[in-house]
Amino acid sequence: MLLGLSLLYVGAVLCLNGLWLLGRVGDKEIALINVFVGGVTLSVAAYSAFGPGADAASIKGAALTLLFTLTYLWVAFNRYNGADGRGLGWFCLFVGMTAVPVALDTLGSATSALSVWLGWCWAAWALLWLMFFVLLALGKPIAKLTGAVTLAQGVLTGWLPGYLILSGMLK
Repeated sequence: MLLGLSLLYVGAVLCLNGLWLLGRVGDKEIALINVFVGGVTLSVAAYSAFGPGADAASIKGAALTLLFTLTYLWVAFNRYNGADGRGLGWFCLFVGMTAVPVALDTLGSATSALSVWLGWCWAAWALLWLMFFVLLALGKPIAKLTGAVTLAQGVLTGWLPGYLILSGMLK
């Protein structure tokens, strides 16, 4: 259920960040959802890593969840400090490069529809983080494309599967 909780709000923040990149949400206003979802995913990661029943798999899950957490908190931080985002862009390169083997490992060991879906999500997130690297660190003019991809991934890799997991329809 923690996966469903996290994904529901990851979907929300990705959709809104996509709309922000498309010019539909203001710079200062976008910070709130990023802080909130950063807090949700931080809480899930802390419980997974240190809560009852924590094991190697849950700690790995927490470590990977924290990649999302720091991304969202950094986006919010940059909206208040006026940073140009290059540092976040380089972090996105690190995260995107990390997400590639996670996607391959997840797909290679998939035993259910949910684990296959998660593998493809990791591949999609790797692409998205690499797009943010190109946009922010390299300064290429791909904000509209990145916004559209972010919005689509918000629905397909976050909101919809998060809702389905919480509803018991995706296991």
